[in-house]
Amino acid sequence: MRYFATVSKSSSNTHVEDKVLASNPITEAIGNAKTTRNDNSSRFGKYTEISFDERNQIIGANMRTYLLEKSRVVFQSENERNYHIFYQLCASAQQSEFKHLKLGSAEEFNYTRMGGSTVIEGVNDRADMVETRKTFTLLGFKEDFQMDVFKILAAILHLGNVQITAVGHERSTVSEDDRHLKVFCELLGLESRKVAQWLCNRKIITTSETVVKPMTRPQAVNARDALAKKIYAHLFDFIVERINQALQFSGKQHTFIGVLDIYGFETFDVNSFEQFCINYANEKLQQQFNLHVFKLEQEEYMKEDIPWTLIDFYDNQPVIDLIEAKMGILELLDEECLLPHGTDENWLQKLYNNFVNRNSLFEKPRMSNTSFIIQHFADKVEYKCEGFLEKNRDTVYDMLVEIMRASKFHLCANFFQENPVPPSPFSSAITVKSAKPVIKPNNKQFRTTVGSKFRSSLYLLMETLNATTPHYVRCIKPNDEKLPFEFDSKRIVQQLRACGVLETIRISAQSYPSRWTYIEFYSRYGVLMTKQELSFSDKKEVCKVVLQRLIQDSNQYEFGKTKIFFRAGQVAYLEKLRLDKLRQSCVVIQKHIRGWLQRKKFLRERQAALTIQQYFRGQQTVRKAVTATALKEAWAAIIIQKYCRGYLVRNLYQLIRVATITIQAYTRGLLARRRYRKMLEEHKATILQKYARAWLARRRFQSIRRFVLNIQLTYRVQRLQKKLEDQNKENHGLVEKLTSLAALRAGDMEKIQKLESELDRAAAHRHNYEEKGRKYKAAIEEKLAKLQKHNSELEIQKEQAELQLQEKTEELKEKMDDLTKQLFDDVQKEEQQRILLEKSFELKTQDYEKQIWSLKEDLQALRDEKMHLQHQLEEERVTSDGLQGEVAQLRKQAKTISEFEKEIELLQTQKIDVEKHVQSQKREMREKMSEITKQLLESYDIEDVRSRLSLEDLEHLNEDGELWFAYEGLKKATHVLESHFQSQKDCYEKEIEALNFKVVHLSQEINHLQKLFREETDINESIRHEVTRLTSENMMIPDFKQQISELEKQKQDLEIRLNEQTESMKGKLEELSDQLNRNREEEGTQRKTIEAQNEIHTKEKEKLISKIQEMQEASEHLKKQFETESEVKSTFRQEASRLTMENRDLEEELDMKDRVIKKLQDQVKTLTKTIKKGDDVHLSSGPKEYLGMLEYKTEDEDKLIQNLILDLKPRGVVVNMIPGLPAHLLFMCVRYADSLNDASMVKSLMNSTINGIKQVVKEHVDDFEMLSFWLSNTCHFLNCLKQYSGEEEFMKLNGPHQNKNCLNNFDLSEYRQILSDVAIRIYHRFIVVMENNIQPIIVPGMLEYESLQGISGLKPTGFRKRSSSIDDTDAYTMTSVLQQLSYFYSTMCQNGLDPELVRQAVKQLFFLIGAVTLNSLFLRKDMCSCRKGMQIRCNISYLEEWLKDKNLQNSLAKETLEPLSQAAWLLQVKKTTDSDAKEIYECCTSLSAVQIIKILNSYTPIDDFEKRVTPSFVRKVQALLNSREDSSQLMLDTKYLFQVTFPFTPSPHALEMIQIPSSFKLGFLNRL
Repeated sequence: MRYFATVSKSSSNTHVEDKVLASNPITEAIGNAKTTRNDNSSRFGKYTEISFDERNQIIGANMRTYLLEKSRVVFQSENERNYHIFYQLCASAQQSEFKHLKLGSAEEFNYTRMGGSTVIEGVNDRADMVETRKTFTLLGFKEDFQMDVFKILAAILHLGNVQITAVGHERSTVSEDDRHLKVFCELLGLESRKVAQWLCNRKIITTSETVVKPMTRPQAVNARDALAKKIYAHLFDFIVERINQALQFSGKQHTFIGVLDIYGFETFDVNSFEQFCINYANEKLQQQFNLHVFKLEQEEYMKEDIPWTLIDFYDNQPVIDLIEAKMGILELLDEECLLPHGTDENWLQKLYNNFVNRNSLFEKPRMSNTSFIIQHFADKVEYKCEGFLEKNRDTVYDMLVEIMRASKFHLCANFFQENPVPPSPFSSAITVKSAKPVIKPNNKQFRTTVGSKFRSSLYLLMETLNATTPHYVRCIKPNDEKLPFEFDSKRIVQQLRACGVLETIRISAQSYPSRWTYIEFYSRYGVLMTKQELSFSDKKEVCKVVLQRLIQDSNQYEFGKTKIFFRAGQVAYLEKLRLDKLRQSCVVIQKHIRGWLQRKKFLRERQAALTIQQYFRGQQTVRKAVTATALKEAWAAIIIQKYCRGYLVRNLYQLIRVATITIQAYTRGLLARRRYRKMLEEHKATILQKYARAWLARRRFQSIRRFVLNIQLTYRVQRLQKKLEDQNKENHGLVEKLTSLAALRAGDMEKIQKLESELDRAAAHRHNYEEKGRKYKAAIEEKLAKLQKHNSELEIQKEQAELQLQEKTEELKEKMDDLTKQLFDDVQKEEQQRILLEKSFELKTQDYEKQIWSLKEDLQALRDEKMHLQHQLEEERVTSDGLQGEVAQLRKQAKTISEFEKEIELLQTQKIDVEKHVQSQKREMREKMSEITKQLLESYDIEDVRSRLSLEDLEHLNEDGELWFAYEGLKKATHVLESHFQSQKDCYEKEIEALNFKVVHLSQEINHLQKLFREETDINESIRHEVTRLTSENMMIPDFKQQISELEKQKQDLEIRLNEQTESMKGKLEELSDQLNRNREEEGTQRKTIEAQNEIHTKEKEKLISKIQEMQEASEHLKKQFETESEVKSTFRQEASRLTMENRDLEEELDMKDRVIKKLQDQVKTLTKTIKKGDDVHLSSGPKEYLGMLEYKTEDEDKLIQNLILDLKPRGVVVNMIPGLPAHLLFMCVRYADSLNDASMVKSLMNSTINGIKQVVKEHVDDFEMLSFWLSNTCHFLNCLKQYSGEEEFMKLNGPHQNKNCLNNFDLSEYRQILSDVAIRIYHRFIVVMENNIQPIIVPGMLEYESLQGISGLKPTGFRKRSSSIDDTDAYTMTSVLQQLSYFYSTMCQNGLDPELVRQAVKQLFFLIGAVTLNSLFLRKDMCSCRKGMQIRCNISYLEEWLKDKNLQNSLAKETLEPLSQAAWLLQVKKTTDSDAKEIYECCTSLSAVQIIKILNSYTPIDDFEKRVTPSFVRKVQALLNSREDSSQLMLDTKYLFQVTFPFTPSPHALEMIQIPSSFKLGFLNRL
């Protein structure tokens, strides 16, 4: 079928041929099984009709099946299996799509473990299941259809495990809780209660009543098995029908080829109904075969007009009549099946009565009453009668059929519907006529039995065979043990006899087996004909005459129309005569050729002798002819000729000499004139070149001088700009200090205002005591005068400081003027000198040009002086430019001095305002303090206060002790009040600050929500952009789909987060509003409590005042006056102490301002020093602390990606720089965007970075260095994102400074995933580039190059040298492989690739080396020798040494070479004894059985010391390897890639210390 499909391949795309071929694996899976003689025995007959159109191309096919062995579904003999599909389904039970079938292993089911052999050696049922499903799909069967088929098969297996228990002797039962029953009913959509009931009961319907009869356990088991067989038979027919539908064709059939694949003659230990039908079919087929062979012989003889004699051959018609004739075995079987109480024993007894001793082909066994023997054409077969009736009836009880019809599973219900028999799928275009009449079934009762159906289908098959031209293919098995290399001759003869081949040979041998056409006979045996016979023109007559002469017996041959027929042995006799004739002819030819060669040799020797004689005789005649006179005459003639020839030659010489002299004279003159002109032109050209080169040199010098001056100017401008920036920073610091002082002053003013408000409250009580204090004003005024004097002194000091400042500034101005004047004078002098020098230079050059020819030495000296002077001029110009820059700098610094003076003036004005304000406060405090003292004296007891005072307080009393006591009490009371009010103020301020903080927090959260909304909109827009871009970028569709899904997830997460945060914000706002209300209520309660306390204090004060008034009434008026005087004194003393404190504060403020002024003066001094020192001395600015960020602008993002990714060259980066520097710089930019909390900026930078890396990898897809460089940087960038992500698992190895640099606002885990995907893609391309570079070197270096010189100098005989794909394989050696590996390793290390990634890449390369070498070894038989194994082992040792040198032993690369190492060992080891085979089995664990057998079969010895591996040894090794369960694939997959893992290695480099190299051209980035 595969041949037909290949030869008649159609040009259409329907793939009909593939579908025709695909039908075979399906039918094998559901119709083939393992038997004792065949692991893939076909248990049904199959006739496939392949249809062709007019162009002889396949257009479709159809299939017809015969007698499926249904009993195998429920019973298998020992060492046999059920149909393959059940075991394939059990092997795939653990797959996810089959878990709902609830299957297990084949050993768990009764229908699959009955034969005791569930596994076929060398067959993988799971792989076969995959192939079966592929063929289902190829034929157009959808997944739903396949699952329906598998569901029915699983239901059959579960039905076989339903447990039927006996209840007594006449009943049986099935539990409704049976697990397998539930699964069976669940799969087929049945009611488990009904199934359990009717498996054990039977309904009998009569004319009057319906009876339910219980069944015994054997009967119930038979009913269950019959149902299983019925279901499987329906499923088999349904699948065949669907296959025929898939192979249908719409066109017109022109021709067809029928392929009949049917069972052969079978005889087992136990033969049943199936073997009877199979052997019956084989009898029919053998009869047709014999008739066909006999017919061919008869037609041949009749066509050639050969006298026909009857050939006796075996005719098996009596056996066929015994089986199918009227009252034959099948008819008696059908008759017994119709009887309600018919049994196998009754039927057998009828057979005994009808055929024993009446028909020689039927026998009864001597030792058995349950079997019978039939003499078939092949052999006698004994059949057991048990089960014949049941199998022939093939009935299932009606109630079970009704249950199956009511199934909810549509396929199962359709199986048991009462449908009419479909018409035959075969076309009726061919008229079929039987060669011999066959008995047709006429009785209707035979239609229901299996035997009648089989007989009718066999009748149709025979009609088809008789109407066509049959060709036969016989399959012969070499042995019954299924062993290779075993040939059982007896068994083969039995099969040939069973197939009828021996009978066919016997029929042919009885007539004329050998035949020649007249032309063939004439050309073959023309050697035996004589000249007279060949002279005849009729070749047919020649052949007759020759045969009559050669073979005397005329009965041994016959002459036909076109052929000559020979009996056995006659062609051999003719061949003997022909060989004898040819041998005689060869002898004659050899005789003549040898004579011709000897004559040719004789003639050549004769000619040589004649030539020698001729020369010898000539020499003798010459010697006789020469005399003395003849010699003298000859000598004289020679002398005359000599002189004559000399005279003629001398005359000719003189003539030629004169001519040459004249020619030389004219030519020499011409050349001299030309030489003169050339010298003159060169002289003039040198003069012109001199002036031109001088002009060019002057021009070049001027351009270089301008360029140098520009560079100097730019450098000095940059230095001045840096100085100005430092100065501005210092100025900003001073301004900040001034602002802090102003803020402090504002705070003091607020405190003073609060004190004023408090004093206003007490002003009402102070007016009563003003009159009493007038007496003591004089003393206080004196103290005030002293204080005013002190203040005036301070003011004088301040004026002196201002004068000093003015003097210093004037001095600075004078110095500046002097410096500027000096600079101007120097510049003018330099210009005058330069002008004079230029004039003198021009005069000198004019003089020198006039005297240039006479004074060359002086000119060189003057040139040296000129160059020296020019250098001096350049130096003077440089110094003048530097001085001009310094002058400009001094002017700028002078401007800053004026600014400092303005700041000093502002400080002085602020000081004056403060003093005025202090004086006004003093006046107000004097008025308020009198009232305070009056209130306090009225409210406190003097004795109580005195007792509370410490000894230190009492020591401060003067002779008027009570006055100091009152003063100190008043002072402490004010402190108590101030502390109380200060505490209340602090608590109120804290509450207000807390509320402000909450409000700020709320506003920040609202802003965050707004940003999240913006992010959502940005994400939506980015999704739209991504979608539009994805449509154009087809190459990146899978990556972008993943990104889109991730973005949609982000969008959903953001929406969820927004909803949660809005809800939480609403709750927080409600809580804050509640807290504000509570705080307000608490403030109200606090105010009420304070007011109540104030009322209590006022009441206590009133009580104390009333008591004091009573005391005053009792005491004398003198005491009252004393008390009033003491109170006034205390108030004045308190006021005086307060004023002294304020004066001290003012003095401290003045001291602070004086310090500021001194600092400013020091700065002015340093500025003047820097002006004097110039560029040599710089102000030392403090060390800057960097944050590890790089500031950039959004418009510079494209430039950043272009310079740092797209235009960057790896070789310029890897030298003297930290590994992964571009990745660190990119992460520092990401940190800057994160610190700004700008989501769009972070997103744009990350997307641009990823796209830039993808673009640069795409542009350099074959550049190993570029791929290695960007793989390293991508991994470093990914590690930085993990290290500074803030996740604890990545922060374990960080330092404290590194933990401060973590990202604060954004989670970039999704970008980490995208980067890891990009890194995986780069790694895979990186591996492919390495493999492409090293693959052409592997085979020449590892196999063909002789690393051990001289060890394989001999080549195995019988092999020519292989032609390699590489032109010069000798150019590649093992050192080439090692050099390539070293290049890869050094490049990866230079680019900073992680050591773990380096190890994985080396492991992949070593796997490629081993796989390519081993595959080449399998394909090249000339390389499979012992000495080549030694070379391979040596090369492997070189690779292992390379791993040790590079410290890569832990990379597992050595393990990948294990198969190659074992192959080399296998080539070297001894291969003769059983112990050697066992050692090979134990040691070659990394090689599969197929690979080991291939190496042993390909082993080729180079010399006589080695021997080939014997087939017996190969069989021994194969027997040992049969227990292995490894793959049957010979070649290793060189495209296999190990799984890559990217390790997390934190960066040891601090981001604060990383600097940007100038070669990166990233001047627009700023380090923060």
